Amino acid sequence: MSAPWVAYVDGGSRGNRGPAGIGVVIQHPGGRRVEISECIEAADNNYAEYSALLAALEYAAENQCSRLCVFSDSEVMVKQITGHYTCQSAGLRAIHESCKDLIQSLQEFTIMHIRRHANREADRLANAAMERARKVKPQVGTAMMPAVEAVVT
Repeated sequence: MSAPWVAYVDGGSRGNRGPAGIGVVIQHPGGRRVEISECIEAADNNYAEYSALLAALEYAAENQCSRLCVFSDSEVMVKQITGHYTCQSAGLRAIHESCKDLIQSLQEFTIMHIRRHANREADRLANAAMERARKVKPQVGTAMMPAVEAVVT
């Protein structure tokens, strides 16, 4: 059996439903590293955290990953995904279910809570995306254009 891929995820927003972004660092077993830094629609912090997890899961699905280990500094999201907490927020239910559906497609999935200092790279990417989102001022009634930055080494 191959080694699991490892993902560090982080999301954040500047304000409650403010400019938001995600940061994801994915380490392939062979050493390849992928970074994702993406602006998302205005969101609260919890939605941004879930968006980062969803991005990691989508990347894994698109690249035939069967085993994924995720690290996040969002204790609430980790406990909701693992079933220790229920996801009661109407605004999070759809993205929570999307994550759970993608998790079910994996042969093996683990998610663990880590301290913020251990998630520094994903945090850096999320902050860079939030800064780009803050500079883009969408007109009322229009969606924010996502800005994606992927670095592969």
